[in-house]
Amino acid sequence: MSAVGTVLGSWTFEPVLALGLVGTAVAYLAGVRRVDARHPDRPWESRRTASFLGGLALCWLVLLGPIGAFDDVFFWAHMVQHLALMMLIAPLLLLGSPVLLVLRASSPAVRRNWVLPVLRSRALTTLTRPLVGWLLFAGVLVGTHFSPFYEFSLEHPLVHEYAEHSLYLGVALVYYYPLLPGNPGPRKVPYNLRALSLFSMMFPETLSGFFLYATTHVLYPYYSHIQRPFGPGPLVDQQLGGALMWGGSMIVDSLWVTLAVLGWLRSEGRLAARIDLDTMSRLPAVRSRP
Repeated sequence: MSAVGTVLGSWTFEPVLALGLVGTAVAYLAGVRRVDARHPDRPWESRRTASFLGGLALCWLVLLGPIGAFDDVFFWAHMVQHLALMMLIAPLLLLGSPVLLVLRASSPAVRRNWVLPVLRSRALTTLTRPLVGWLLFAGVLVGTHFSPFYEFSLEHPLVHEYAEHSLYLGVALVYYYPLLPGNPGPRKVPYNLRALSLFSMMFPETLSGFFLYATTHVLYPYYSHIQRPFGPGPLVDQQLGGALMWGGSMIVDSLWVTLAVLGWLRSEGRLAARIDLDTMSRLPAVRSRP
């Protein structure tokens, strides 16, 4: 069997992770059903459901599918997981507006006593500052790849499977939450600042990828000591992973920057229309002469 066939035919299974993904999907769909039953005139948008379930499906694919089966064998497989978790899965989940769904599906008492206090809390107010999210995202991105943490996680599978992956997804959710539409929170970030933040994130991502690609020695000894069923040696594997981060992050980030810029343009268009209407309302009535 070829290497491609071996990868595509290899799947892994982690009961805790699988149960968590299925449970999250069931809870989301139950919320959608409740909103549709309560508000038949304003049903939940199908595009939000498709985005959220798509994020969960992609998460299943990269963690429990062929990529997950080789994430502790090849660095490029780890990098595919990293890119997916931080730059695709987290934004897809947030475009599904799960917090807004909780607000619409919960009872007034739950909304008043539990949901709104969290949304107005000091912790969330701090975390939704764009600079805080940017620093957390960039810090985890650089810190996990250029410190002993990643080598430690490879040598301890539970850390690799649960702590590292949760860290990637968690900081990405924090970073993208105030930058993508449909997420209620304590602050509204201007569209120009959203676009600037998303664009500037390319720098730590591409520079990290370039450094991994250009380095001439193996940064993670673990990959030098394991037996590989096929594929490149540890150094070429590391350079391939760096190339994926270098090029992949630019491509994916361009999508989110474009989304932010389009939102910015729509916002400016609405503002211009309001200004025109306000200006016209202040002008004296024009009377036709006989």
